[in-house]
Order: sequence, then structure tokens, then C-alpha cells
Amino acid sequence: MKTIKCMMDHLYWADGRILDALEESKTKNKDLLKLVRHVAVAERVWLDRLQGKGSAQYSLWEETEDLTAIRAMFEENAEQYRIYIEGLKKFELDEMIHYENQSGVLFRTSARDILLQVLLHGQYHRGQINRALRIESSEPAQVDYITFTRL
Repeated sequence: MKTIKCMMDHLYWADGRILDALEESKTKNKDLLKLVRHVAVAERVWLDRLQGKGSAQYSLWEETEDLTAIRAMFEENAEQYRIYIEGLKKFELDEMIHYENQSGVLFRTSARDILLQVLLHGQYHRGQINRALRIESSEPAQVDYITFTRL
């Protein structure tokens, strides 16, 4: 649990850093903005699944230009994940969560594996965003875990 909590704290920090970099870049790249929104929505989708809720109402790949709304979503996600994780008992990490994906296909996955998916999915896409920022000659966000631990 301690490791998961620490890694989730890194996720909240990294989400904020990547948004800061996007704001500073003043990018108008629609694919890049769509990607950062995708990360925020995917976090919300997985949280709803962990809480036993459906996620069909979410569209994972919508265009946006509103970084303020994305920041609000990341902040709400962080608050709700903190509440979820604080209430989670160690033995519950291995309990199976039954859910439907966005296409309506049924799955069951442990809470532990869902949380790891959230952590790794965000890191993967933040790397893509940073690469695109570099191509646009903007400064990428330093989001490495080791940088977070040095704070």
C-alpha cells in the first residue's frame, strides 16, 4: 500500500507538471490537447470502475482546447483517488473488480492491477506529450519519479 500511495502521489504531481508545460508552450496542437484530456478521462474511467460504477458515459478521445477544465478534472481525480485509496484495505488490493470497457465487453481485474494500469498509462502518455513538446521546440516537463522523490 505504501508503494501504491507514493506512486499515486507521483501521478498527481506529474499530471500537474505536464499541464504546466502545455500551458507554458501555448500549443494549439489539437492531438496533443486531446491526448492530455485522454489521460484525465482515463483516470476517471478507472476510478469509476474501482468504485463499482459504469463508465460508458465517458468519451476517451474528444478534442478540447480547455486546459483549465482538464486541470480541474485532474484535481478532482486526485482528490477522489486519495479518498478511495485511504479507504482501501491491503487485502482488497487483490479483490476482483467486474466492469465493462467502453465497448461493453465484460472484464474482471484486481484493484491492484487497475491502479497499476492508471499509473503506467499516464506515464506512457506523458512521455508522448513531452516528445511532441520537444518537436514543437517547447520545454518538456520533467516528470521522472526520481525528480519527484527529490522534492
